[in-house]
Amino acid sequence: MRLEKDKGLLWILLLLGFLFFFSCSVVKTTYKVTKYTIKTTYKVTNGVGKAIYKIGKFTFVVVMAPLSWPLTHGEIESIDDLSPKDAIRQDRVKRSPYVVKGKRYVPMSLKKASSYRQKGIASWYGYETFRQKGGHMTANGEAFDPKGLNAAHKYLPLPTYVKVTNLENNRMIIVRVNDRGPFVKGRIIDLSAGAAKRLGFYKKGTTKVLVETIQIES
Repeated sequence: MRLEKDKGLLWILLLLGFLFFFSCSVVKTTYKVTKYTIKTTYKVTNGVGKAIYKIGKFTFVVVMAPLSWPLTHGEIESIDDLSPKDAIRQDRVKRSPYVVKGKRYVPMSLKKASSYRQKGIASWYGYETFRQKGGHMTANGEAFDPKGLNAAHKYLPLPTYVKVTNLENNRMIIVRVNDRGPFVKGRIIDLSAGAAKRLGFYKKGTTKVLVETIQIES
């Protein structure tokens, strides 16, 4: 009788151990999607001025650029009434007004950005960076990576994560908005070449998309 009780206890312990191991594995390998929220799997920081974020299957490498690098959009005249480099140096770019070719743009509030959802035309930018030596800087001071999952938006706070769905083929990705643009009439978002390839419109140049902000939960 005692042997049977011991066997029963052993099976219970094994079952509890299996459930604990399985629950730990789920936390590390999955992410939860709600209407506006995506739960990060983990965040790793490597070295000075560099961070690596993973959200499900999407990886974001964030590197701060040297101030000597040119901006991806040299037509930005000022940010928060300062020169772009001074504004970046003083960390005054997240929601600061900026001027492009004499036109003043005012980014949306954090509250409005949290529920942002818009359909429109997406394009991709940064082709010139493939042919130029050295690197380029985004409007919030990050190194522009044409192969990464980055984007430019005229009004969202920097940085913001958004889900972009190509409405022509239903492909979806998550990108980090870290730059300003596009400054071409009729377009709502500019994506990096890497993001355009993932969405399947790199060769075409533009496509119709749905852009939705997401909130990151650590």
